[in-house]
Amino acid sequence: MTKPPLTLYLAAPRGFCAGVDRAIKIVEMAIEKWGAPVYVRHEIVHNKFVVDGLRDKGAVFVEELSECPDDRPVIFSAHGVPKSVPSAAQARNMIYVDATCPLVSKVHIEAQRHADAGLQIIMIGHAGHPETIGTMGQLPEGDVLLVETPDDVAEVTVRDEQRLAYVTQTTLSVDDTADIVAALQARFPAIIGPHKEDICYATTNRQEAVKAMAPKCDAMLVVGAPNSSNSKRLVEVGARAGCAYAQLVQRADDIDWRALEGIGSIGITAGASAPEVLINEVIDAFKARYDVTTDLVETAQENVEFKVPRVLRQPA
Repeated sequence: MTKPPLTLYLAAPRGFCAGVDRAIKIVEMAIEKWGAPVYVRHEIVHNKFVVDGLRDKGAVFVEELSECPDDRPVIFSAHGVPKSVPSAAQARNMIYVDATCPLVSKVHIEAQRHADAGLQIIMIGHAGHPETIGTMGQLPEGDVLLVETPDDVAEVTVRDEQRLAYVTQTTLSVDDTADIVAALQARFPAIIGPHKEDICYATTNRQEAVKAMAPKCDAMLVVGAPNSSNSKRLVEVGARAGCAYAQLVQRADDIDWRALEGIGSIGITAGASAPEVLINEVIDAFKARYDVTTDLVETAQENVEFKVPRVLRQPA
């Protein structure tokens, strides 16, 4: 039986970013250096396949530091942690390694710098996301106010309209964030923004590739986890850029083939914490059902690399 033809557009960049790559490497190197088990507070990155793979190597994932024994190393996830967490680890004389993405750490430093200058901070982010919790936890309670939408800006109560700064979560939709920033600047003209945009290069690049790819596609799949902020944003960006059907899938098994009946083209991308092996699994699933022609949609090239902490480069 002849397979129906399908053009498969593959977004580039896609998948792992430098911060995710570094975080995974930190866990692997820690297990190599100190042996198993090594504890990790929160999922190191938001991807079940990656987390399960590290668990098989000897990582134990917990939600809170209180679940970790004093005598085993603990790693803090790429999303960052409130200041209270390393302080508690120090108080218990624990070995700890901070795998916070350097671009998230940059936002932490920025927030602290603004606070030191006497400014109150407004954070644009998603309530309950570990990165938002980590950034807001850099400063005392009440010093950072959270807004999620332009409507929230109208409701926020500040100490002094003349002494404000804003920071953002690194994995937001570029366009949505621009709308919230515009609302903040309209209400608080004196508000100070970051020197360089807080949304990270990887998030921006993946969204740009989706915008270029979406109008060509009958449907689009984003490989990523349901708790991955940057993956969910890619689905939204694809739908907004003109793709009639944009869905998030964790694995090839999650593809809804009935919904894709009759398509002539599909776009595939992946969030920053999805490994290439899962993207290839999805591509292979299409090749099994269709006569696939692949077309790369490349909007940027990435060559960013972040060093692992010095403690892991030194012998045990």
